[in-house]
Amino acid sequence: MATEYGREYGNGNGPGQGYGYGYAYGHEDRRGGGTRLPAGLRAPFEPRAWREFAYVLLGLPIGVLLFVYAVTMLSLGAGLLVTFLGVPVLAAGLAGCRGLGALERTRARALLGMRVADPEPLRARKSGLWAWMGAVLKSGTSWRHLLYAVLHFPWAVFSFAVAVSFWTYGVALLTYPLWFWLFPMYGGQGGLQLYGDESHHIYLDNPFEITVTALVGLLFTLAAPWIVRALTTVDRLLVSGLLGPSRLGSRVVELESDRGVVVDGAAADLRRIERQLRDGAQARLAALERDLGLAREKLAQDPRAAARLVDEAHGEVKTALRELRDLARGIHPAVLTDRGLDAALSAVASRCPVPVRVEVDLASRPAPAIEGIAYFTVSELLRNVERHSGARSASVDVWRSGDRLMLQVTDDGVGGADPAAGSGLAGLTERLDAVDGVLVVDSPPGGPTRVTAELPWRT
Repeated sequence: MATEYGREYGNGNGPGQGYGYGYAYGHEDRRGGGTRLPAGLRAPFEPRAWREFAYVLLGLPIGVLLFVYAVTMLSLGAGLLVTFLGVPVLAAGLAGCRGLGALERTRARALLGMRVADPEPLRARKSGLWAWMGAVLKSGTSWRHLLYAVLHFPWAVFSFAVAVSFWTYGVALLTYPLWFWLFPMYGGQGGLQLYGDESHHIYLDNPFEITVTALVGLLFTLAAPWIVRALTTVDRLLVSGLLGPSRLGSRVVELESDRGVVVDGAAADLRRIERQLRDGAQARLAALERDLGLAREKLAQDPRAAARLVDEAHGEVKTALRELRDLARGIHPAVLTDRGLDAALSAVASRCPVPVRVEVDLASRPAPAIEGIAYFTVSELLRNVERHSGARSASVDVWRSGDRLMLQVTDDGVGGADPAAGSGLAGLTERLDAVDGVLVVDSPPGGPTRVTAELPWRT
């Protein structure tokens, strides 16, 4: 089952292939008409190549500025640490590096098209200058910005020299026939001097040598954009690794977001339970109390009417009990705790008006929290099948793949399910994401619909 899912996702109509790359290729072919030059020939004329070259050119003066500022402030602050002024000077230097890092992120977004997020902000526990300086000095982001300022300078010098050399030599050699025609003699000699000493001189002054020179210049010109692109790849790594958010910071932000989703989901569940109790069982119990009170008053005067009221109250009691059982089953059914996912999902499938085949292949049980989320996910998906799919049959498959619990619900309905449309699938996606889960929806118009959920396996 796990292997089959991976094969379908990779080669079928999943997000990775059928909906992504195939559309991109087709769109490019329609726009280009199949007459575009190869990438190697059109690279020198693309705006991206000149933006990357501009990034390398600007990197040298900015690298000098960053290096001088960082080394000066670090040396000054470290030298003054024996006095009172060392700490504020060092904190000011780190804060300045953070500001210059913001400038570098802006330059990378504008010229390299990078989507680098801003790092986590400073979090001072108290207000005041000393609390702020302590937050700056304790922040790993500040020191990573300082490290970027120090490391970027030698790399900027190297990349500037290589990029400028390739471009200038390439253009100069490529256009050599033109300026040789304009200036056939220079200093009493004809051609471009490759080598010269007191007794030997080598000049490029015949048509064959001029042609070879132009071809070499063409190769240099065609190679220059790719050389610059390789150089900017290192810049991308430096910017994303040292100026972007750290993995720990990103994880903290993600957990904070997931915590908000969990809190909102729990609040929504509490409101739903309260509404169902108020409008369902509570209202029926109130009616039951009223009917029993009337029956007690009529018991002596009209026993038949009292018996009829008692009979109606008995029906209300059974209805209220059924609603309470359904409500408890929706929260966390007892069969899930006692017998696991196989029995619980089979019970859910038996209540669905659409015939559902259930296959659970688990050698052991995951953690109760994961079981509860899996049960809730399948219940919601089968409810969608019942209400919106128009399907004649459906299936539920559950298996373990490595450290992931896999759930797959398939139906032969009309298809067209879209989580981005704000349906219940969007809520399921948020709930699964809160526990590092994934929801993949494959539902082309006309069907069939296949929804696959992944949950972490926790024991």
